[in-house]
Amino acid sequence: MSDIIKKIEQQEVEKLTAEKAIPDFKAGDTVKVGVKIVEGKTERLQYFQGLCIARSNDSINSSFTVRKLSGNEGVERKFPLYSPNVASIEVVRRGVVRRAKLYYMRELRGKASRIQEKVEYNSKSKKTAKNTKKAEAAPKTEAP
Repeated sequence: MSDIIKKIEQQEVEKLTAEKAIPDFKAGDTVKVGVKIVEGKTERLQYFQGLCIARSNDSINSSFTVRKLSGNEGVERKFPLYSPNVASIEVVRRGVVRRAKLYYMRELRGKASRIQEKVEYNSKSKKTAKNTKKAEAAPKTEAP
């Protein structure tokens, strides 16, 4: 019985991810979430940018919590990952953390609440940079 439910949920997840791209992000990343707001007959996008403090991966019921400071007041919002009301998710900045849930951020203020940015290195550019230096340093000899 549960296998059938899992298959149906997996099909729904595939159908929902075909319409919109969901980036790979985790707790500690700064994300910008575009939410559809319906006011009467008009529909608009409202962006909520903040620190992802929690991520719950549970198939179709996956969700994530975003926290931001608005007027020195902490505001948290929980978003269903596959909701049709979530129009877009954009990773603004990647963070270095050692926890899966960052609930301790609720008590921190000011500089203490900063998270170090993750620096990603491109291995290809390093190799090509080393190879170009070696090629420049090697003496040029021509074959007779």
